Amino acid sequence: MGKTLRTLLIGESWMIHTVEAKGYDVFTFDSYGVGTEYIEKVLSTDGFSFHHMPSHRIGLDFPHSAEGLKQYDAIIISDVGANTFLLPMETFVECKRSPNKLQILKDYVLQGGGLCMAGGYLTFMGMEGKGKYYGSILETVLPVDFLPHDDRQEHPEGIDVEVQGSQHPLLKGITGPLSLLGYNRARLKEGCQTLVAYENDPLLAVGQFGQGRSVAWASDLAPHWASAEFCTSPSYTSLWHNIVRWLAKEI
Repeated sequence: MGKTLRTLLIGESWMIHTVEAKGYDVFTFDSYGVGTEYIEKVLSTDGFSFHHMPSHRIGLDFPHSAEGLKQYDAIIISDVGANTFLLPMETFVECKRSPNKLQILKDYVLQGGGLCMAGGYLTFMGMEGKGKYYGSILETVLPVDFLPHDDRQEHPEGIDVEVQGSQHPLLKGITGPLSLLGYNRARLKEGCQTLVAYENDPLLAVGQFGQGRSVAWASDLAPHWASAEFCTSPSYTSLWHNIVRWLAKEI
């Protein structure tokens, strides 16, 4: 029986504050949601173990050194901005020094870990540039360079992304077209490789940094950019199995 690959997904959670007005009366209510339904199902099968750190838990649960991350074979960051890593309460409120979590993630990669950044409204640069990963420490160990502004490419009409033949093991079992509703635009970093592109924009790129590996997947891992059609397809399963295995140096 082979090794069970442990994956940590960071992000993909949100809180919604709703205001309803019904004539004279106004009231509010709050709700909480996660976008882990599809990725958790795929990465909880035989040979994989799925773990989730929601966005609001990063300040409490993120380790203070790369050693604390080495229990995971692969880490995926999705739809959570750099500010959440950089502004814990002890720094933002109490003005105390605290460990730089993006530096810890960089150290994790350089020391042999595997990191994937998935696209979204708060990764890459995202909505109004609020992802804020351009020029960050973490950008230096990712296979793409971010743009200094809102980088979203919205396609409400849908795009069908072809997957060209390749010997790269990360593309095994992935057949196009991939049905997507958008992605983040970025530029391939020198020395890295684009595996899947749309109109010359890298959608899936890989690179090696220090002793570790990293992947940039410029679209989403959950709806809305990743359509339900894509999320339930065999190619979605193959994509994330392959990404984790490649990051863990199992393929």
